[in-house]
Amino acid sequence: MATDYDAPRKTDEDLAEDSIEELKGAHAKTATRVAELDEPDNESLDLPGADLSGEQLSVRVLPAQNDEFTCSRCFLVQHRSLLARHTRREWICKDCA
Repeated sequence: MATDYDAPRKTDEDLAEDSIEELKGAHAKTATRVAELDEPDNESLDLPGADLSGEQLSVRVLPAQNDEFTCSRCFLVQHRSLLARHTRREWICKDCA
């Protein structure tokens, strides 16, 4: 537990005056609440203003360039400067090495 050495020290009289109820109340105020999650539903979440049903998404996919490779472990396309090692069958990036 962290100690604030700049805070004024309590005397024995002050400590005797503190009741257990006060300490419990102070602890309850500082305790963080944990969110309770419901059982996961198979339904999707409906966010307000997030109706994207009428939207058309278009993404242009480029093939791997000459200075890029696909990592055999994380399957991300990386620049050749991030190549840790490669064999005939495996190309491994520095993050996965």
